[in-house]
Amino acid sequence: MIIYKTEEEIELIRQSALILSKAHGEIAQLIKEGVSTVTLDNRAEEYIRDNGGQPSFKNYNGFPYSLCISVNSTVVHGFPGEYVLNDGDVISVDAGVYYKGFHSDCAYTHAVGNVSEEVTDLLKVTKESLYKGIDKATIGFRMGDVSFAIQDHAEKHGYGVVRELVGHGIGRNLHESPEVPNYGKRGQGPKLQDGLVIAIEPMITLGTRHIVQEDDGWTIRTRDNKPSAHFEHTVVVRKDQAEILTTFDYIEQAKKS
Repeated sequence: MIIYKTEEEIELIRQSALILSKAHGEIAQLIKEGVSTVTLDNRAEEYIRDNGGQPSFKNYNGFPYSLCISVNSTVVHGFPGEYVLNDGDVISVDAGVYYKGFHSDCAYTHAVGNVSEEVTDLLKVTKESLYKGIDKATIGFRMGDVSFAIQDHAEKHGYGVVRELVGHGIGRNLHESPEVPNYGKRGQGPKLQDGLVIAIEPMITLGTRHIVQEDDGWTIRTRDNKPSAHFEHTVVVRKDQAEILTTFDYIEQAKKS
């Protein structure tokens, strides 16, 4: 069942999303060579709790951390740990915040130091594909239009689009209906209506779109061990233009400083 949000509920998700976006900015300041991924996780949890929120991911279906940190060929759901970032790594940071009864969800993939040109291009196109999808998250379109826009942009550049993992509705629960696939056909799927809040999250690979799950039951990586990228926003379907509740502004500011 699809749950449409009232303006009051959207305001609470917006507040959750602001805490989350600022937490991403705090994490971005720490991302550099020599930093362990668990250091990022600890800072995220500290910031979220200090600002009245709870990490949405921690203990969600048994997930033991506040962040999903996915490095290089890991697509999503990677565990933070003692791994130390190296020059040339790419690191996806996925986080959620639960605040005043509502969740928000956002992901960003960072380059560490000097990455190859082909990886730089992968990150650029993945981020672009997110916004291509968001452009279609307006009244009058269907979910398939969002999905097709993401797939079309990524595949035009020769990248793989992961199909087994999808975006989702979000609100009182971290994952709600409807699913938001990153591939699809225009004109198909549920009609998009005002007040639908969804997390759109392209997961795009440099090589094959096929994935495997590690023995920990969580970590998903590319089958060919080539890098992948992941960007995500929480958005509201509106009449003329989707409203993006999360923002990458705090990340971009941290990168400039």
